[in-house]
Formats: sequence, structure tokens, C-alpha cells
Amino acid sequence: MFLTTEDWYFCSHRLPVARAARDAGLDVVVATRVRAHAAAICGEGFALRPLAWRRRGDGPFAAARSIVAIARLYRAERPDIVHHVALKPVLFGGLARRLAFAAAGRPAVVDSLMGLGYGFSATDPAAWLRRPLLRSALRLALGAGAGLVIVQNPEDGAALAGFGVDRRRIALIRGSGIDTRHFQPLPDPAGDTVRVALVSRMIRQKGVLEAAAAIRRLRARGLPVELLLAGPTDPDNAGSLGVAALAGLAAEPGITWLGPVADVREVWSRAAIAVLPSTYGEGVPKALLEAAACARPIVASDVPGCREVVRPGETGILVPAHDPAALAEAIAALAGDAVRRRRLGQAGRALVERAFAEEIVARETLAIYETLLAEVAPRR
Repeated sequence: MFLTTEDWYFCSHRLPVARAARDAGLDVVVATRVRAHAAAICGEGFALRPLAWRRRGDGPFAAARSIVAIARLYRAERPDIVHHVALKPVLFGGLARRLAFAAAGRPAVVDSLMGLGYGFSATDPAAWLRRPLLRSALRLALGAGAGLVIVQNPEDGAALAGFGVDRRRIALIRGSGIDTRHFQPLPDPAGDTVRVALVSRMIRQKGVLEAAAAIRRLRARGLPVELLLAGPTDPDNAGSLGVAALAGLAAEPGITWLGPVADVREVWSRAAIAVLPSTYGEGVPKALLEAAACARPIVASDVPGCREVVRPGETGILVPAHDPAALAEAIAALAGDAVRRRRLGQAGRALVERAFAEEIVARETLAIYETLLAEVAPRR
């Protein structure tokens, strides 16, 4: 059973692994908030169990209701393995698993942390006050029994070990997998204007405002660069930019907000450079892997997760977070050197094929399932 907050997130980040599990003979159940992807999930032959929760906004009573609902579902389904994907499912699912079963009868658990996120990296006073509670809750959830914790970058693994998680329970699987047949290298766009694209949810923590500020700087210097913002607003995120704010950015010369894009290859056919000035720890950003698969050089913040894709001087450029000036200089360096862009883009494509293809992620995850099933079988 996969536990995720949103059906779209399951489809975008876990579908290759779920398909591999199905093809290996496992029955797959997906427990998630259902919005627009029920048909896609059921069409894969997976059972769907709707949950009434959101990624954020739960008060104590709503959180308790969600945990109880998940516990009931676990008791009803009695899965051999539960796979909690991302921080909230790890927290709520781990507590629900303790509530649903006595220790001897609990299913094996895989906890995938797709980056520790804003809660562990923010520096504002509210975040500092919440962090000890969040750390304690995570320690409790991860300590709910035998199983493995999957992280996507070494920094997150070190952080969990610092929280008291046994290093032997931590596995490193980089990313969620990229379909390298779907995402193919694209030629450098023609024309004198160099377009830069930021593909993500339109939230402040992804560096949307820093990207806009960098483009303003470059255009003020007379450089022919433009910024494409590709992605939806995210009302469930406190840092989401609203439609009015994004329309205001798009009214500026050289900035376009495309909104949600069904096929991101259309963005990379127009844009020569990928940017992600993220201000918090990522897992491994799938948007950057898609860009690299399309042979686009990358400028990203020097934060966990981005470092896995952006190898300085090889596949792109890393810059300090919260630094529009450094971001602008990096963009300018690539905008003025098409040969360098092609070299970095080709290396990025090779890196994705070598380390991030969906077949690799699926194979490594299935190996974890097989190990856990062998451990669970004698107890059942």
C-alpha cells in the first residue's frame, strides 16, 4: 500500500515503482486524496482508497481524525508492506501503523522522505519553534518498527542519523525516476533571445521571486533574456504565490507565466536554460532531472537535492540561495555561451541515463520490498 497526500503526486513521483511492483506480482493499493487522477490510478490495475486530508492546514483534531482513518484502513487492508511517501505520510502513517497493530503484527514499512523540506531548513522564528516538535514526531514515526527509510540525498541521511535513526535502516535512492524514452535531448532553441525556465509549483520557497529579480537585472543590462514560469499555484502551501501576484510578474517585460503545463517537453523546446533557485532542502527535484534529460544546462541553488543533479562545471552552475545577483551572473554566463550550454546539457543527459532513469529507481526499490517481505514472511 502506498500512502501519499495527493493523487497527482502519486502519478508523477511513484508510478514507475508501483508499476514495477505490480509486474513483480504484488497487489498494489493507493491511499491518497483523490482529485483528478482516479481513472489513471485505477486504469493501472491498482486499488484506490480515497482519504480526506490535505498536505497542510490540519489542526490537532483534523490531524487526529486523519491518523485514525489511516489506522482503520490499515486494519481493513492488512498490507504486507506500507510505503509512506513524503514527510506528512511518514508522520501520520507511522503513527497510524502503531495504532492499528500490535507490534508483532505490524506490516513492514518503507518511509520515503522526498527531502526534509521547509520545516527543517527555514530560519524564521516560527520554524525554529516548531522544529523540536517536528523532529520528535519524526523520530516517533520512524521508530514505529522494523523497516527502511529511503532518502534521496546524503545530507538527509546524515540528518536522520543525527535524529537517532539507525544508519543501517537508511537507504539512499536518488530521485523518483525519469522516463528517458519520453524525455529526449532537444536542440538548443533558435533565435537571439535566450529563454530561461523555472518549472515548479509557484511557491516562494522554489525561488520564483529570485528568478524574476535576476531576469530584471539582466534585462536592465540590455541582455536579451526572458523567463518562463511553468507550474500551478498551490493553495495548500502557505508560500504559494496567488494568481494576482503571478499576473503581476507576467505583466513585466521578459517574464511569462505559463500556468500548469501538461507536457513539460514543450517548455524545454522553448527554453535553453533551467533554473531552480530553491531556498530549502530538496530531495532530488524531478523538474531538474526532466530538464537534464532534455539536455538543458541548469542553474540552481547550492542546497541538498539540487547538488545531486547539478555538478558544478559538468552539468550546470550552483549559486547561493537567496542571491539574485549570483543567479543573474550564472544565467548571463550560460546565455552568452551556446557551446558551453550544449556541453553541460549533454553531460546532464548522460548523468540522468547513468543514475536517475526510472528503471534504476524501480529496481532499487523492489530490492527493498523483497528484503522486507522475506523478513515479514516468518512472522505471518
